[in-house]
Amino acid sequence: MSSDTATAQALRSPAERDGARPPWLGLSILLLAGFVTIFDLFVVNVAIPAMQADLGASLSQIGFIVAGYELGFGVLLITGGRLGDIHGRRRLFVVGIAGFTLASALCGLAPTIEILIAARVVQGLAAALLFPQVYASIRVSFSADDARRAFGLLGMTLGLAAIAGQVVGGFLVEANLFDLGWRMIFLINVPVGVFAILMAPYIPETYAPERPSLDWSGVALVSLGLTLLLVPLIEGPAQGWPLWTLASLAGAAALIAAFYWQQENRRRAGREPLVDMKLMRQLRFAQGSLLVVLIYSTSSSFFLCFALLAQTGFGLSPFEAGLSFVPCSIGFVIASMAAPRLVARLGAAAIAAGALLYAVSLGVLIAQVWLDGAELVVAHLIPALILVGAGQGLIMTPLLNLVLGFVEEGQAGMASGVVATLQQVGAALGVAVVGILFGAALAAGIDGDGQAQLYVSAFVSGMAYNLAAAIVAATLIFGIARRRLPR
Repeated sequence: MSSDTATAQALRSPAERDGARPPWLGLSILLLAGFVTIFDLFVVNVAIPAMQADLGASLSQIGFIVAGYELGFGVLLITGGRLGDIHGRRRLFVVGIAGFTLASALCGLAPTIEILIAARVVQGLAAALLFPQVYASIRVSFSADDARRAFGLLGMTLGLAAIAGQVVGGFLVEANLFDLGWRMIFLINVPVGVFAILMAPYIPETYAPERPSLDWSGVALVSLGLTLLLVPLIEGPAQGWPLWTLASLAGAAALIAAFYWQQENRRRAGREPLVDMKLMRQLRFAQGSLLVVLIYSTSSSFFLCFALLAQTGFGLSPFEAGLSFVPCSIGFVIASMAAPRLVARLGAAAIAAGALLYAVSLGVLIAQVWLDGAELVVAHLIPALILVGAGQGLIMTPLLNLVLGFVEEGQAGMASGVVATLQQVGAALGVAVVGILFGAALAAGIDGDGQAQLYVSAFVSGMAYNLAAAIVAATLIFGIARRRLPR
């Protein structure tokens, strides 16, 4: 057998090579694992006031609970994918789900806020080992129509996970099962994780035809650089920006610059870099990467601000707060389903229209909260929330395909890893920036303002970043649409 034939054979799915039936039972386990990783991105929002009351957490510490998971998730995504290619995707799946389960247990049992933050970071790191195996295993284990069905089920599962994170999370906190309160949102992952480990043998074991090398030096540089960037952004405002925060930001800049040069040197030496910096020098891909950071920086930060407004500001219960997110999720799901057809018909102009809708809907939401003030009825925000969700669905769903369309086919795998990383890092950065604005508004509250008015002001201040980011993103996308760049 020639080397070309052998490579082609290796690239075919097990079902195609062996004539075996597609592993639908294995797919259900992959979907379950994908569900819990996304569920845990959203579930903490409705538990924030309960965590603050139980553990005495400050606003910056709450920011770490949200952003720590996203940062851990983001910085190891590319590495997790490479490890699965090298050591086997099912094996890394088991390692990832085991780590995620143990970290979830530690989150649920954490006696202090510091331990909870550390456990959330570990949970994110484990999710980064697990999540790439879900995509890769589906890609190589299913073919043609089966693959389209499998990825369709994955998309639906991840969308439902985002909704369930809010609603089920709110129910679990309010139900106070076994007198565990907010801890149950993490402990529920333990039986799910154990079940997934026991059922993992039904997932076919697959490897990459060519085992890539792994750049651990690059991993260390970018991980430490991003950590040194985010920690002072979240903690600095609460401490009055002491010297260590400025030193940390300077160190972050130095490490990220060192990562750039280390990756370039590795490429020139003929060794595979973690990120090929030639990608970032392509103007269209660089613009697309900026768009990903901007749009995804508004997602988790929006849910954080709204949860604080609804629960701490207006006294909604965790379950009521979870239900208040449902209109946004409904708008997102409907728009996500319509987006592919609109893009097929109108190209990048459809994404630009979605970005405009997103910016306008955020402006309407902020204006409504500001004008109603302490008299706000959260249920009256439902129309604006539906529009916000629709705007997110119209831009987020097709944006990744647009950006990946800017690179050559041979660079698609690396570009996908970069974009997935930017999604999570952007989300963490958004939480950090919005936390600064939200906390500053709370600290500057006028004596005599009630709790509701105080949180209205903080919400408007924090969401000002989201509105600005959405406007910049819409402007960039309209520029792309005018130039008729690839769809």
